[in-house]
Amino acid sequence: MFLVVGANGQLGNELRLLLKDKATYVDRDELDITDKNAVEKFFAENSFEAIINCAAYTAVDKAENDEKLAELINVEGPRNLAASGLPLIHISTDYVFDGTSSVPYVEEDKPNPQTVYGRTKLAGEKAVLETAKTAIIIRTAWLYSTFGNNFVKTMRRLGAERSSLNVVFDQVGTPTYAADLANAIVDILPKIKSGMKEIYHYSNEGVCSWYDFALAVMTQSDLNCEVLPIESKEYPTPAKRPNYSVLNKGKIKRDFGIKINNWAVSLAECIEKMSAFEK
Repeated sequence: MFLVVGANGQLGNELRLLLKDKATYVDRDELDITDKNAVEKFFAENSFEAIINCAAYTAVDKAENDEKLAELINVEGPRNLAASGLPLIHISTDYVFDGTSSVPYVEEDKPNPQTVYGRTKLAGEKAVLETAKTAIIIRTAWLYSTFGNNFVKTMRRLGAERSSLNVVFDQVGTPTYAADLANAIVDILPKIKSGMKEIYHYSNEGVCSWYDFALAVMTQSDLNCEVLPIESKEYPTPAKRPNYSVLNKGKIKRDFGIKINNWAVSLAECIEKMSAFEK
């Protein structure tokens, strides 16, 4: 039996579809991971093979004025889970990097987070590596799914309401379909070796800007909404977004034999599912 933490989010819900009754699913209502005593009590009363931690404070802009809560959820929560002694798969982010690279980031590249979200997620990685006996950290980026709120759903909604839309073209990365990441996690689970502590990168293959991504969403959704490219400075946000956050997936493919879809292929699959729900 596995434990999925943060089970009501995009990735948690995708894991539910795959693991079904092979896992127990908890969110903040069932287990407050920031409460050390509650976590200790939970593991004293329940037995698991491994933990998958999808829980995180992910409101990037809001975190700039809510550092204490972001730290509790992104740092202390993972530390408390790691202290269970169970193998832990912990999900992290491209925001640990500053986005100034021009080549895809490898796991060994020096982090330099520019936001509260990025800093707390990096601190969470360190807490896991220091505390856990066995841990796999997976950094991902631009996550979307048929579940929850995300960029794809927002673009489809706005595309149906408007004739045109401005989207930044100078922030480049790779979208990640949460269903693909969930499949990768399920593939990795039986291959985790006791005592290993590793960081891996996972996103879909290929590279695009948010503008390219939005254009693909409109095209694949048959929406007649013109997408207009703008610069980031024309759309200021409280938290600075990385200008370049492409992740190199060579290590995870090599170590676990994982095959990864191109982002446009996975986007088409997700939109097909969304359209089926709407019928």
